[in-house]
Amino acid sequence: MKRIDAHQHFWRYQPERDAWITDDMAAIQRDFLPDDLKPVLDVNGVSGCVAVQADQSEEETFFLLDLAEQHPFIKGVVGWVDLQAANVVERLSYFRRYPKLKGFRHIVQGEQDLHFLLRPAFLHGVESLGKQGFTYDLLVKPHQLEATLEFVRVLPPQPLVIDHLAKPYIQAGEREPWATQMAAIAQHPHVYCKLSGMVTEADWKNWKPADFLFYVQHILQVFGPQRVMFGSDWPVCLVAADYAQVVELVAEAVDNLTDSEQRSIWHECAADFYRLNT
Repeated sequence: MKRIDAHQHFWRYQPERDAWITDDMAAIQRDFLPDDLKPVLDVNGVSGCVAVQADQSEEETFFLLDLAEQHPFIKGVVGWVDLQAANVVERLSYFRRYPKLKGFRHIVQGEQDLHFLLRPAFLHGVESLGKQGFTYDLLVKPHQLEATLEFVRVLPPQPLVIDHLAKPYIQAGEREPWATQMAAIAQHPHVYCKLSGMVTEADWKNWKPADFLFYVQHILQVFGPQRVMFGSDWPVCLVAADYAQVVELVAEAVDNLTDSEQRSIWHECAADFYRLNT
């Protein structure tokens, strides 16, 4: 079955810039570039990927676009632009010249303001994305889901996708209020969700597939397979699992679905959402 990895990263490691990669994540305190990923994709039957920003700068966006230009297996890029800037519409118009640039992301999970998503300037910036043909990736944590629900309510029909299931507290086994809030968010048909980033929310050394079952099943139930896409979160996942383990985890979780539903999760949803040339 054809596979697209809808969420992975590249970087040339810089300790000061990449301070979020703490010493307990020493396994990823190095460069990760397309030549590192391509053999891993090939072994796991993944034909292409979407490279997502890890640094909040336009320099990062150009870095990813340059890699995508050199490597055809990078089917799309989710970059960064200052969505609160007064000239955001001008910048988005400029970026339309890059066909592999599919959308943008802000690292909202790191914002202290619980209502950051609802800032008028930020809302204006995200609203401007759809008008220019771009998607938006929502990187949030459970404590930000109340604001996220209001955010998605005021932004239809802007295409939105939630990264990493909104990072539920898998290691602690907490289900609520995450489950109820995600169900409410899923009621909005312009919102999608990535089955990604799960292993790093579990016990890195001692996780087991059963730890993720409730969270995956809940996402599939409330969003439906047509609005759920696979992502590895490579190389961040390497602190807890190798690429093959991440693929196998998702494969086991969706094994009971129909072939059509599995095709959607592995390939079709990402291809449609990001308008990928696959």
